[in-house]
Amino acid sequence: MNKKKILILGASGFVGNAIYKELCSYFDTYGTYFTNRSFSSNQQFFRYDLQEDDVFQILEKVHPDIIISSLRGDFSAQIQAHQHIMEYLMRSKAKLYFISSANVFDAYSKFPSYENDKTLSESVYGRLKIKIENMMMRMPADKTGILRIPMVFGNASPRIREIKTSLENKEPIEVFPNLIINVTNDDKLTQQIHYLINRDKTGIYHLGSSDLIQHEEFIKEVIQRMGNYHPVFKRVYTTNEDRYLAALPKDNKLPKNLLVSCQEVIDHHIPV
Repeated sequence: MNKKKILILGASGFVGNAIYKELCSYFDTYGTYFTNRSFSSNQQFFRYDLQEDDVFQILEKVHPDIIISSLRGDFSAQIQAHQHIMEYLMRSKAKLYFISSANVFDAYSKFPSYENDKTLSESVYGRLKIKIENMMMRMPADKTGILRIPMVFGNASPRIREIKTSLENKEPIEVFPNLIINVTNDDKLTQQIHYLINRDKTGIYHLGSSDLIQHEEFIKEVIQRMGNYHPVFKRVYTTNEDRYLAALPKDNKLPKNLLVSCQEVIDHHIPV
C-alpha cells in the first residue's frame, strides 16, 4: 500500500507529539522540533526554527501529502510560515490540517459556539488562530481542515504537570468558577485526527467533549483523582455571570465511538 506522507509541524510539543505517536505506525510520518534535542537522532524529525528557517525547505524535502500544523512560538513568524504553507498547497496535492482553538470564540461568552459561527476573539492568541483560519478559508475547500480544540489533558500534558507542581509546592491553583468549558485528552484527540485523515475529511471540526463542565468543578475532580491532596484554590472571577468557552459540533459530527465526555477525560487519563 502506498503510505501517505505526513508532516507534523511542531511535533515535539505535547499535542504535536501525541499526534506523531498515533500516526507513525500507519503512515510515513515526519515531524519538526525546535529546542528539544532528543529528537535530533530520529531520522523522521527535522529541526525547524520558526523565526530563522523557511518552512518551504522542509516541505520541499518531505513532499508531504498531509501537513498538520501544531506550531507554537512567535506569532508573526507563525503567520508568515502559514502564508508559505498556503502557497505550497496551491502548487501541490497536499492538504493542511490546522490545530486551532476554542479561543477563536472567546469574545462570545453567552453560549457555546458551533462550526459555522462567526469567530471573534479578545485574546491575542485567539486572534492569531482566526488570522490563520481566515487564510485557510480562502483556499479550495478540499485543501484544508480546521480543527478547533479545547483545553487538552493527559498524563504528560503541561496542564496536569502544572497542577502537580502546584500541589507539591502547596501553591494556590487558579480556577475560574463561572467559566463553562469543554475539554479533551490527547488519546481521543489523536484518534479523531487519525479518523479525519483516513476518511479524507476537510472543513471545520470541533474536537472537544460532547458535554460541558464548570472549570472549577473539572479541576477539583481532576485533583481528587490524583490522590489525597488538600489544594488551595485561587478563584478568578472575570464576570458575575456564567461565561462559556466551549466549541461544540453541530454540522460535522464524528462517529459515536470517537466522542468523549468530560467524565472520561477525568477518569481515564489522569494518573491516580
